[in-house]
Amino acid sequence: MATAQGKKTRVSDVAARERLLKSATELFTRKGYAGATVREIVAAAGVTKPVLYYYFRSKEGIYLELMRGGFSRFDSLLEESLSVRGSAAERLTRLCTQVFSLFLDHIDVARVMYAIYYGPPQGAPFIDFDAYHRNLQDVVRGLVREGIRKGEFGKGNVDDMMWAILGALNVAMESRLCQPGDAVDKDGLGRVLKIIYRGIAPAGRRDPRGSDVRGKGGRK
Repeated sequence: MATAQGKKTRVSDVAARERLLKSATELFTRKGYAGATVREIVAAAGVTKPVLYYYFRSKEGIYLELMRGGFSRFDSLLEESLSVRGSAAERLTRLCTQVFSLFLDHIDVARVMYAIYYGPPQGAPFIDFDAYHRNLQDVVRGLVREGIRKGEFGKGNVDDMMWAILGALNVAMESRLCQPGDAVDKDGLGRVLKIIYRGIAPAGRRDPRGSDVRGKGGRK
């Protein structure tokens, strides 16, 4: 009986914690970080202030937990992309679509992040968002270099290629934020990336995997 009661308590604790995170996300999105109060967060979660203080210590703590949760998985995706097998184009597509899926899974948190990053800081704890952007750029840049070295991509400016690929990812994400009814989906992102790969492929190839696009006279 004691064991069953203990399990029930743990489940209840986890549920309360998740409700707090959800309530904080909704309030930060709607009212901004500065405008949301601890009182409103706990009321929306159906708990008391001591419960929030127990799990997160403060409003700052719950904000940091929201941000770190998504970025922890983001870091894992970057690490995985370095060891996964496949062509450079396949690995780039896999990384971009996984980052896009992560963004969609945490889109409300992303709205909060965008508001803090592009707008007034609102007194929110500092997070070096640029460091995460630089890490993604470094990984994409490395995969582009690999593609050039292996002959998948033509020789050219690595940064230009990197920005073209990340530009497609950023447009897909921002379309979800700004135009959800007419937004790019994962399949659409994949198609745009293929267009980019064709553009940076070596002359005479349709795509980085080596399909010849030209016949006699330079036509297919």
